Amino acid sequence: MIHYDLKCPQGHEFDSWFQSAEAFDALRVAGHLACAICGATGVEKRIMAPSVRPARKAGDRPKLHEPQNELEAAMAEMRRKIEAHSDYVGLNFAAEARRMHEGEIEERAIYGEARADDARALLEDGIPVAPLPFLPKRQAN
Repeated sequence: MIHYDLKCPQGHEFDSWFQSAEAFDALRVAGHLACAICGATGVEKRIMAPSVRPARKAGDRPKLHEPQNELEAAMAEMRRKIEAHSDYVGLNFAAEARRMHEGEIEERAIYGEARADDARALLEDGIPVAPLPFLPKRQAN
């Protein structure tokens, strides 16, 4: 795969990935490249510097279990708080949320998994739910 910075005749700049340099050329010649902004054809490659990363020493490898930046740290903290202060109800999320809303069971903070159509139905019925920006850790029952 190869990444190119591109520019259309109207001056719009964008980027895209291609299978190879030859694939880019074949698409361009066939007229199958169009501006991602205005749809104009005649897209050309922009001048760009290669992206070369310096070699890493063995000890310099990122620790994947640790946040690499402030956003990842904030997301990890949010996850920690949700998991510490909520009950994981797994695939029963939609049913549990509906039962709480209808007063059948005591309200409490829950999180889990729901199909898109079930989540949409909850929202349409006025039951407040929100997607989480992470997948729940599967917990043994």
